[in-house]
Amino acid sequence: VRHRADENQQEIVKALRELGVSVLVLSQVGGGCPDLLIGWRKKNYLLEIKTENGKLRKSQVEFFDTWKGRVFIVRSVNEALELLDCL
Repeated sequence: VRHRADENQQEIVKALRELGVSVLVLSQVGGGCPDLLIGWRKKNYLLEIKTENGKLRKSQVEFFDTWKGRVFIVRSVNEALELLDCL
């Protein structure tokens, strides 16, 4: 099943890259894999991009539950920027 990127993904990717964050788009990987792999301050994080009311699919919930690293849900550029301040 091919999933399309949420409408806000391009805007979030652009804002992150403008700040110097490394961004690898993973949204076509499937299997519940989050949309983005980002590198920030020598660490890697997975981000799932959702619209304001977007919900995780079953495969995404399973991924979040079993992944041993850090995975975050981001719904806007502002949330992405706030997250960077906390990482």
